[in-house]
Formats: sequence, structure tokens, C-alpha cells
Amino acid sequence: MNEVPQLSAEAVVAALRAISPAPDSKRVADLQWFFKTEPGGYGEGDRFLGPTVPQTRAIAKQFRGLPLDQLDLLLDSPWHEVRLTALHILVAQFNRAKTRVLRTELFDFYLHAVYRGAINNWDLVDTSAPHLGKLLVEHPRKTLIIGLSKSDKLWERRVAMLFTFAHIRAGEFGVPQHFAMNLLHDEHDLIHKAVGWMLREIGNRDIEVLRGFLAKYHATMPRTMLRYAIEKLDTDERKKWMAR
Repeated sequence: MNEVPQLSAEAVVAALRAISPAPDSKRVADLQWFFKTEPGGYGEGDRFLGPTVPQTRAIAKQFRGLPLDQLDLLLDSPWHEVRLTALHILVAQFNRAKTRVLRTELFDFYLHAVYRGAINNWDLVDTSAPHLGKLLVEHPRKTLIIGLSKSDKLWERRVAMLFTFAHIRAGEFGVPQHFAMNLLHDEHDLIHKAVGWMLREIGNRDIEVLRGFLAKYHATMPRTMLRYAIEKLDTDERKKWMAR
């Protein structure tokens, strides 16, 4: 008979440590390099245990009933994969929530984590914001998302843009285009990539909407943003948009 795991932050961390490689392993070193943890990097100071993403998802599934106070402890962890596992659990709870009250509680919990800097790398944002953004489709909070998009904090701006993935999936393209325009001249490459990615997702669903946006802004878009946006177009059309 399978034992039900103790639903505590401590038990989650123990489970992650049990499957992690040695601290001086090549995988840990590679993760530190990949997520730019060096001084001045966007992930400066972040620390890694080394389990894979599928492993963190498997552990999150074991602890899917973890209470919010324990999730809060996980999100304050210095370990990247601990925070990632907490977000897997939060997203699963949000997607299973049956009432607006519970979904709003989970969304506000997530937002508090964003504001205090617990969600502080691109994979953490991308794992969570597109799911939690569903609440903003159902119950718009325009002031909130505008404030995030204008934040001086990189990850808050990326959260704002990734929230709009939920609108795209719902077939609503006005909101993501509006925030793409707001972030058009952002200075950070990770925002260029996020905006370009969302524009590409719009094009996957309605190519003419993407072309309309490109017709207005392709000449002033950062090159990385433009490349991401047109990635799925055919070669000749990509050349057309890249030729300024």
C-alpha cells in the first residue's frame, strides 16, 4: 500500500534532495551557466539542486494537496527547483479550482510571490503566468497588468506579457497586442523574446492579425523580438519582414 506523503514544505525539499546529483556535478554547473547566475547576470545568485524538470513535476504531483502556507515556504527557498516545484503545485491547484473565490485566492497568492521576487527567472514565469492569467480573461484587472508591464523589475514585466497567453488561447488578441506595444522598446532581451513569442502564438491562430501588427511595428521592433514573431512564417515572408 502506497504511503501518503507528509504534506509539508520540508518533505518536498527532502524529496527533491533525494533525487539531486552531487552539488559539484556537471549538471549543477551547467544549470548555473544556463540561467546566468554569475554576478551581473539576470539570475545572479540563484542556486540549483539539479533535478530535471520532469522530476520536479513528478514530485509536485505527489504533493498536489500542499497547503498554501507550505507553498509559501517553498517559494521563499533559495533553491531554484524548490520554487519551480511549488509553482507546479500552485498551477495544478489553480487549474483544479472550481470556484471564482478559490481561483482568486490562488491568483492573489501568486501575485504576492511575484511582487516579493520569488518568481525570478524566465522558466519560473513561463511555467506559471500563462496558467494564472486565465483569471484575467474571466475577470479583467487592467490596472494590475498595466502596472506590471511598466515595472522596473524584469520579471514583473515578463509576467505581464505571459499573462496574456491566456487571452491568446481564448482567441482574444487585443490585450496581448496592447502589451506588446507597451513593451516594444523594452531594453531587455528576455522581454523581446517574450513579446515575440506571444506575437508568434497570435500568428499561429490568426496569421492576418500578426501581419497587421507587423505592418505597423516591424521597422521599429528589436531584431530578436521580430525574429521570434515571424519564426513560423515561410522563408520568403520572413525575409520581407526582416528587410527594413
